[in-house]
Amino acid sequence: MTSAAPRRALCPGSYDPVTVGHVDVVRRAAGLFDEVVVAVLHNPAKQGTFAVEERIGFIEAQVGDLPGVRVEAFANRLLVDVCTEVGASAILKGLRGGTDYDYELPMARMNAHLTGIETVFLPGDPALAHVSSSLVKEVARFGGDITGLVSDDVRDALLERQGGR
Repeated sequence: MTSAAPRRALCPGSYDPVTVGHVDVVRRAAGLFDEVVVAVLHNPAKQGTFAVEERIGFIEAQVGDLPGVRVEAFANRLLVDVCTEVGASAILKGLRGGTDYDYELPMARMNAHLTGIETVFLPGDPALAHVSSSLVKEVARFGGDITGLVSDDVRDALLERQGGR
């Protein structure tokens, strides 16, 4: 008897920085798939708040204990090509609400058109619907408390990066 290929999902994002919402989605995805590849997507021509290696470290610190989860970086490529490279049978996207769905659906349809790969939408925890990387950075920039929105190590690094507020 041959064993079936593992069900592998790709969970893409910039993760700049990784938030508690991202971690929630990855942890739940790990329960749905045999393997989850957290794909840190970046454009080397653009400078993020955190270097790619830092983002990977932050993510690994929070989900590295999960069997079947690995974190890798990819640059300047179509998402469907990344899926082919890692052998993913699905793209997994967390959704905070209708706006995310409206933004993600055309991309999901394009990815299916290009290669037939399906996108699985996982509703985010409603208690985290207000959490996004961009909002976390903005709140931190103006001195607001981001405790509980990101891990303590991400919070400390972000505050240090922004002048120790």
